[in-house]
Amino acid sequence: MLSIFKSIPTHMDYKGQKLAEQIFQGVILISAVIGFVYGLIVEQFGWTVYIVLGGFAVSCLLTLPPWPMYRKNPLPWQPVLPETSAESNQKPPENIQKKKKHK
Repeated sequence: MLSIFKSIPTHMDYKGQKLAEQIFQGVILISAVIGFVYGLIVEQFGWTVYIVLGGFAVSCLLTLPPWPMYRKNPLPWQPVLPETSAESNQKPPENIQKKKKHK
């Protein structure tokens, strides 16, 4: 059962984060303008709040899940270097004291 959740991708690249932020702000702004105008026309502030909350829900649905459009530019990571036994046995000296300059 838990393996289903492990197969869901959870990462988003930097360009995807920028796109998600732009979509989020755009949807919130458009819903706020539409809500304000509609609330002004019908003279009910409650409709303004409902429309802005609806825009918030839509923007969350569009931006919170890591949709494939947010994962188109993955970072090229360096390959893992194999660790040799000589490197793992050498430790840097811990007793090196740095000279402090007092003025």
